[in-house]
Amino acid sequence: MKPPVKNKHHFKFIFPIQTRWSDNDMYGHVNNIMYYSFFDTAANALLIQKAGFQLQNSPIIGLVVNSSCNFMQELSYPEVIEVGVSIAKIGNSSLTYDLAIFKQGQNDAAAQGNFVHVFVDRQTRKSTPIPNEIRDALHEYLSPAAELI
Repeated sequence: MKPPVKNKHHFKFIFPIQTRWSDNDMYGHVNNIMYYSFFDTAANALLIQKAGFQLQNSPIIGLVVNSSCNFMQELSYPEVIEVGVSIAKIGNSSLTYDLAIFKQGQNDAAAQGNFVHVFVDRQTRKSTPIPNEIRDALHEYLSPAAELI
């Protein structure tokens, strides 16, 4: 059973992405694996642009440990899509993102899902708490029903 379709107004961070020729599969639409790439790109854009995360030299990194996607409409090349991102849960060392992909100019999601980052030490790969400056910056992007730990 599919969840209710999310609306673009649910999201405070919207990240545009141009689909590419190589995103299409043999059926002429964006392959399902690309939706996860769009989620990953938008979640990391939120961290970089709004929380000051230094992807290349931060002592911590976020590893994806869980993801899901529900598909409502096909996407295809060439389209500019918009990925909505909000934070559904901030844990001690994890972030759960609430995400949706919208066709440009549409308010109802073409796809929606979630994505979980667990933050670990870059060298040891051991779980590490999310720094307070990142945690504080992300509060603005919390979903209305977000959980804080």
